[in-house]
Amino acid sequence: MISKLPPLTLRGLLNTYLIGLGLALAGMPAAHAQTLTPDQQQLRAIYQELVEINTTDSVGDTTQAARAMAAHLAAGGFIDADLHLIVPPGNPRKGNLVARLAGSGSDKKPLLLLAHLDVVEAKREDWQRDPFKLIEEDGYFYARGAVDDKAMAAVFVANLIRMKREGFVPSRDIILALTADEEIIPSAFSGVEYLLAHHRPLIDAALALNEGGGGMLDSTGKPLYHGIQAGEKVFQTYRLEVTNPGGHSARPSKDNAIYHLAEGLARLAKFDFPFMLNATTRTFFERYAAIESGQNAADMRAILQTPPDAEALARMTNMPLYNPSLRTTCVATMLEAGHATNALPQRARAVVNCRILPGEPVEQVQATLERVMANDKIRITPDGAAVLSPPPPLTREILDPVEAITGRMWPGIPVIPTMLVGATDGRFLNNAGIPTYGISGMFRDPDGGGVHGLNERLRVRSLYEGHAFLHDLVKALAR
Repeated sequence: MISKLPPLTLRGLLNTYLIGLGLALAGMPAAHAQTLTPDQQQLRAIYQELVEINTTDSVGDTTQAARAMAAHLAAGGFIDADLHLIVPPGNPRKGNLVARLAGSGSDKKPLLLLAHLDVVEAKREDWQRDPFKLIEEDGYFYARGAVDDKAMAAVFVANLIRMKREGFVPSRDIILALTADEEIIPSAFSGVEYLLAHHRPLIDAALALNEGGGGMLDSTGKPLYHGIQAGEKVFQTYRLEVTNPGGHSARPSKDNAIYHLAEGLARLAKFDFPFMLNATTRTFFERYAAIESGQNAADMRAILQTPPDAEALARMTNMPLYNPSLRTTCVATMLEAGHATNALPQRARAVVNCRILPGEPVEQVQATLERVMANDKIRITPDGAAVLSPPPPLTREILDPVEAITGRMWPGIPVIPTMLVGATDGRFLNNAGIPTYGISGMFRDPDGGGVHGLNERLRVRSLYEGHAFLHDLVKALAR
């Protein structure tokens, strides 16, 4: 449903905004605040407020986050008719926000800005810092969602407010969609899927900007390249199960559910799916080799040969940064077994998560898993249906402004097409005929910044650079 409840009235939103802004500014280091422009101060306040709203699936609330962002937009001049809080029936904590900056009335279809509000779970006892407090320390922001994906969400909100204040009138409408359940696969059908199914006119667009791209830094913090994500691997999880009559642990048998499953998983750990490049990954390694040096550069060129050099391929296979771009991957992520300390296990289960190269048949991956397990006692069942999605075309409409702004902000840094080895809601938009590109202007460390893991972080400088980059890119695409 589209909510127009009292908390979404202009007065209610303004009060919410003033409270949130005051809290966020109070938490900003005074010395740091003095070095920021007013636009950057506003971004930081929005970012802090958003990060500190827990939006995990277990106890979080994206509806609260959506209301908070609507409050900022209302305070920035957006009227009620511009703002839509959409809460799927039966999912009160899974709200989405759609906002619109109206254009001049041309016949151009809108530009969609997509970011998700939900975040991966984070346990306080595991983290060095409170994951739901924005901590600025040694040039980094630390928090769950600091990167994925509240940085981009906050930047989009701050930039729309800035454009409204600047009096910018785009030739096409600019739509912002802040959504729920991106991190839940398969989802509860309450984010982008829900909007496409029930509110398509609100988000229908000619193209979309999304997470998934961004820049790569080397170990010294120097920018290497700016990635534009066009296409992503296919997400598919499998549940593995072995059942057994069990019995008393004093009378063990070689026919043990845990042993069967463990031996199959051990074979999977040693297995590599076949090497395969597509147009995007081939271009990526061609261009990356030109800016890399030493053995890495030589190996990138060597795997582009026909046939690829076996030793070079082996070295790159052993590097987690590159291996996912070379092949389909399947990895065990969860394990449980047994029911009592003094009983033979009646059941052993595991979850194996696969990221499948675009174009590789999903059923072929399951057949490969069955062959690798080499044990008909291990039952393999898909968990949900894979969503296949074609990569969007890299047209000059998107590439020209990305390359021009990148060249101005980071002279000499190339723009390189990338294939995302994870998954985003862009796959649903691409399937709906809305070409979706991952591009942010935010540069990250080689280890990914702890996304989905412990102590997630983003360089402070990267947030403000992304803020400036996306402001100019959105304006260029919307003119």
